[in-house]
Amino acid sequence: MASFVPHRPLLDQTFPRTLSAWVERFGQPAFRGARIEGWLFEGVAARRAAEQRLAAVGVVARFRSAYKPLVHYFLEEVDTAQLAAATVRYPVPATGSAGRFLLEAYPLADLLAGCDLRFEPGADDLHYSVALRFRDGRETVDRVFAPNRVHEDPTSPDPLLSPTGWLRVDASGAPDSNQDAAESTDFEDLFAHAMRTLREHAWPAQEPYFERLDIRVDLPGFEQPLSTPHECMSLHEALHEDLYFSLLEFFQQHSGRPAGDRRLQPGQIVPDIRQHDGPPRLRIALRAFDVAAQDAGAWADTTAGQALDDMGQAPPPERIAQAMARLGGQRFSARSRQGREVLGLYRTGTEAPILLSGGQHANETSGVVGALRAAEALHARPGAHFALIALENPDGYALHRELGAHHAHHMQHAARYSALGDDIEYRETAPLYEREAREQALALSGAQLHINLHGYPAHEWTRPLSGYVPRGFGLWTVPKGFFLILRHHPGWQAEGRALLEQVAAALQAVPGLPEYNARQMALYEHHAGALPFEVIHGTACTQSENPRGAPVTLITEFPDETVSGDAFRFAHGVQKAAVLAAVDAWQAILSERG
Repeated sequence: MASFVPHRPLLDQTFPRTLSAWVERFGQPAFRGARIEGWLFEGVAARRAAEQRLAAVGVVARFRSAYKPLVHYFLEEVDTAQLAAATVRYPVPATGSAGRFLLEAYPLADLLAGCDLRFEPGADDLHYSVALRFRDGRETVDRVFAPNRVHEDPTSPDPLLSPTGWLRVDASGAPDSNQDAAESTDFEDLFAHAMRTLREHAWPAQEPYFERLDIRVDLPGFEQPLSTPHECMSLHEALHEDLYFSLLEFFQQHSGRPAGDRRLQPGQIVPDIRQHDGPPRLRIALRAFDVAAQDAGAWADTTAGQALDDMGQAPPPERIAQAMARLGGQRFSARSRQGREVLGLYRTGTEAPILLSGGQHANETSGVVGALRAAEALHARPGAHFALIALENPDGYALHRELGAHHAHHMQHAARYSALGDDIEYRETAPLYEREAREQALALSGAQLHINLHGYPAHEWTRPLSGYVPRGFGLWTVPKGFFLILRHHPGWQAEGRALLEQVAAALQAVPGLPEYNARQMALYEHHAGALPFEVIHGTACTQSENPRGAPVTLITEFPDETVSGDAFRFAHGVQKAAVLAAVDAWQAILSERG
């Protein structure tokens, strides 16, 4: 393992705030009487304040959001309470996904649930055509501009189409009097400068390239909650996602690995994006791990004294360890890259054994509590035979806590992978670190079924500066309810199919779950097209052959990233129900296999 310097600053730069620069520019006497339209990455309150400042000096200005402009149009410019019907013709671009602008309209189908909303494909002119009919009989037709630019993708030969700033200036006799063109903004400039700085850095040839790469951004941006459950338009979260995954793509290219290779071990990439009402600031530094300082950070344990069933948020590691200790059984463990213990237990019994795990992706936290709750139920059941690893990725879990102190309802995908930057499941070479716990569990138990509890974003996932749709994760852009992924070795297809059928059937009895799934699937189909999975008994499912791990692996996926309170309790209750249904079904399936 390479040695790393404790701290090495690479960049500290402040950027002019675009909104302030536009107010200063168009507030000059030469622009008196001008009409200005601008699109940029700012919240509605800041945009309206800028318009008022310009109005005071005789300039008529309208500043709109370059991020999700159609959603902002309905929120800011339409009396939606009186809206009876809306027909939206969305752009179909020559670059990128044909359904990209339909997806960008998410979640209008929910926000406008009280009216007759229809979407139709339109022309490639970067405008939505919107026909509105109100309850009093009024009808209007409007065009909503969606400013985008085609630009080079440094990690792919295919160009990208991404939202951008734009200015339209009508100011007879003034400079730029006929401007109608893209105008780069602070949000775009900061991202481009961060990526350029890191692409041009002299990285080592050998992975990992660093222990921790900190990218601190202080940004005006905006956080705008929506009435759709758990949905929030957040530029801070979007920038986190764009920086994190763009850097993974760059380091994959630097390493010579194929795109999307989850074995990549660049180190821990930590974008930390915070609210700041002033000029955006970007700081980048390399530093060594400081586990003691990270673990000493206060974790407000709102779960203290609560039973697992009552937990409304992810518990601290100490509570996880206590819950596992109460279960007894044979203990085993491994060490993470940062030296944290990965706890495991093995309880022998007369039933067919299973391996139960959670927290492989540490920002998917309902599986951690769901695994503990299911293990408690199994512990009370005579004959239960199982191995348990409730939290496979303690390093990522610590980062999730750290980042969540500032944005508790962000997806925090930087905490998804290990401190090495890889996906634990795909680690193949020594040292195995966290992966060693799973290997021990399979060896001790002889389990032929691994129930692996996961989650995914509970609201829309975007990368606005890299083509909008998260590359390689297009199926995960918007929620589609609780669903199941079945992977099996050759020769185990029938058993896998039977497991899917029986678990999906049992899930129909979970209070509220069928309605929850149906609602999310309907909203998905409005904005993302046909569901890409088979639906079995009301639950989306997929099945494929995969030689990795146990002969059969059942992966659960609950849209849990960002949820808390009752929504989190519902999530881990569903996870528990899926585990117990799978354990029961597996006993019958193996007895038939003989």
